[in-house]
Amino acid sequence: MIVSVMYPVGPGQKFDTDYYMKSHIPLVNSLFGPLGLKHTQVLQGTGSPSGDPAGFLVIALLDFESAGAFKSAVDAHGAAVFGDIPKFTDVQPAIQFNDRLA
Repeated sequence: MIVSVMYPVGPGQKFDTDYYMKSHIPLVNSLFGPLGLKHTQVLQGTGSPSGDPAGFLVIALLDFESAGAFKSAVDAHGAAVFGDIPKFTDVQPAIQFNDRLA
């Protein structure tokens, strides 16, 4: 199961990409990895086919063994991971569960 953590573009927001990549993502990997996180991919929005700005600043794709593994990871370490968010952004992320089709 893939969990998408998406940070939408909005007016007046802050997002410290350096902190996110050097501190937050390693924190996520170290805490959630032993509990079923298999792989993390981070994407930075750069635009759209129409030439408009991207709708999301950053999208993190977290590949978990199962929905149960994600729940266990969040139950164990969610406070630390979600509590770290204000250190790099004032944007509320949208979180979505996804099943891989191919």
